[in-house]
Amino acid sequence: MANFILIGLCILAGILFRKSKSLPKDAHKGINAWIIYIALPAVSFKYLPHITWTKDLLFPALAPIGVWLLGWLFITLYSRIRNMNKATSGGLKLTSSLSNTSFVGFPLIVAYFSEKELAIAIICDQVTFMLLSTIGVIVAIRSSQHQKLNPKVVLKKVLTFPPLIGCVLALTLPRFIDVSSLDPLFDKLAGAVGPLALFSIGLQLKFGGWFSELQHISFALLYKLILAPLVVLIIALGLGMHGIIAKITIFEMAMPTLLTAGVVADQYNLNPKLSNLVVGIGILLSFITTGLWWLVLTYSGVV
Repeated sequence: MANFILIGLCILAGILFRKSKSLPKDAHKGINAWIIYIALPAVSFKYLPHITWTKDLLFPALAPIGVWLLGWLFITLYSRIRNMNKATSGGLKLTSSLSNTSFVGFPLIVAYFSEKELAIAIICDQVTFMLLSTIGVIVAIRSSQHQKLNPKVVLKKVLTFPPLIGCVLALTLPRFIDVSSLDPLFDKLAGAVGPLALFSIGLQLKFGGWFSELQHISFALLYKLILAPLVVLIIALGLGMHGIIAKITIFEMAMPTLLTAGVVADQYNLNPKLSNLVVGIGILLSFITTGLWWLVLTYSGVV
């Protein structure tokens, strides 16, 4: 219960600070930079060196790819039926198919399961970012009327992303150097991810004008919060997967939209109003839907 109270207080504090204008308008950017450049690499160093790698860990690596592909198909069919323009369709593809596996996912995994399960979540998170930085950017560029695809820019974004660099170093350095003396530092840095990420979310949440976009929002969130994790659950059952790896993977795929997906949609002018509404409303609804998914995963006995 204490974890859920902390989650609520962090988001509420961010909302109140934004409304009171006590912080600069772009204060969340500084917080996000600290999380991305320092805290998330520390999370990798805290957990990844201690993972026992098995073939079952392919599941959390492949699940985000499956969710993305199905979401792309889902929104493509919907956009054709609704005769949407390319910008709106592109924005919905970004905001319905990428999970918020770290900023929301990490705190909720700690709250519902335990901190040690973050090792599995990191795998989902790295693949999710790879999707956003490659296929996601390509979709954004193709959906925009004013941008051209530059493979060098896409590759540079992927290779210079700090959490990815941290992930690679965390998997390789301990094989050659003993970094265990830094574990207390990694513990403290990693512990700040949840509260700061949730506070940052509160600073960014916006809900104005949601009613006029209700149909598109509902369709995108139906897939993101319900259908996507359901499909991953069905796949897990089909593969005969049981246990904590399957549970954490399904739970991560039940997370709301990745915040950065909304940022990319805004940068490429892909109906930014709709994209931000999907992100904001999805985060609030996810505190209900992830609770329901936790009940399914914990008490149904299916995985």
